[in-house]
Amino acid sequence: MTYSVAPAAISAAGTVGAARIVGVSLGHTTLAEADHWIGSLSPAPVLACTHLIAAPFPHVAISLLTTSTFETEPELRPAADAAASGQFGRAVRFPGVGRLTGELTVSEILQRSSISRVEVLGSGLADRDTVVDTGDFVRPQFRGGELVLVTTPAVGGRLVPFERRDPTPCCADH
Repeated sequence: MTYSVAPAAISAAGTVGAARIVGVSLGHTTLAEADHWIGSLSPAPVLACTHLIAAPFPHVAISLLTTSTFETEPELRPAADAAASGQFGRAVRFPGVGRLTGELTVSEILQRSSISRVEVLGSGLADRDTVVDTGDFVRPQFRGGELVLVTTPAVGGRLVPFERRDPTPCCADH
């Protein structure tokens, strides 16, 4: 897996060391559980992605760009390895994520973070001057070494991230 962000050089113990990609599978059953676990890490990883894994049961595995080490139960080791070597994921932690709050133009998102591009679902690249209402929740996709924020059109010519913190359940109004 190749990330387009620079690795950190400080280890959990405070000594200089090289960050590396590690896979972790703890059996999280939801993205929210995995996000919460990632948010509890100290020090925070440079990059953390979630990956939906089917075996040995459907769950969420995690890849981290970090200097830390993590244990995975032997039966979940293949899932952890798949997460570490995967080309696709959902980024939870990445450089600049804390600066992506409120309403920002696509250009500002690209300048403030390691997101490489912003796309409109089914329509291609978003115009650099278009405003994105982040909802203070940005989860770009990790695709082949790049972070790509997928958005959808919203009221007033704005965009919103495709993944929302509190999505409306499918068929909620039926």
